[in-house]
Amino acid sequence: MPTIDLVDLQKKKVGTVDLSPQVFGCDSRAALVHEAVIMQRACERKGTASTLRRGEVSGSGKKPWKQKHTGRARAGSLRSPVWRHGGSVFGPKPRSYAYSMPRKKYRAALQSALSAKVAEGKLFVVSDLSLRQPKTKLLAQALRQFCKNDHILVISGKSQAEVFRAAENLTDVKVLSADQLNVYDIVRAHVILISQGELGPVNEAWS
Repeated sequence: MPTIDLVDLQKKKVGTVDLSPQVFGCDSRAALVHEAVIMQRACERKGTASTLRRGEVSGSGKKPWKQKHTGRARAGSLRSPVWRHGGSVFGPKPRSYAYSMPRKKYRAALQSALSAKVAEGKLFVVSDLSLRQPKTKLLAQALRQFCKNDHILVISGKSQAEVFRAAENLTDVKVLSADQLNVYDIVRAHVILISQGELGPVNEAWS
């Protein structure tokens, strides 16, 4: 069972905490984590690229010249793809790039990603994440103790609305609740902070 320090917002040790081995003590599975990240990024693609097919570009449907005896190549339409301003043949159309992977595989990928952060010493359990006021400056000062200029992921309870509000203007900080946790944000984060009160919901959601 992994055991790590319990710290406060000044990064001072105030105790220790045992982490669930099912969620935070798994073997590294880099290929599975990579598969989950690729799937998640594909689901976020807009898929709005669009080109005009030969039936959609402007132009007459009239045959430009007669079939024979002109000395020119045969032509049946001004909108042919071989012509300038003609329609596209295999150009993109709006589509969804989303696909899914089995829930058990995604859960295993998330467990592996969290376990890797624990092994690297980049996951901290904070005794209390609450702020006196929902101010960005207060949250930024607290997080500076853990990481200077890299991306930080904060896992906090939805009841701590002041943390979510304070992080809205911090581009390198993302705050999620236990049920919003995902592989991409875990991998992207340089440091992860988990409120002690959220360990139970994280274990319940992802064990």
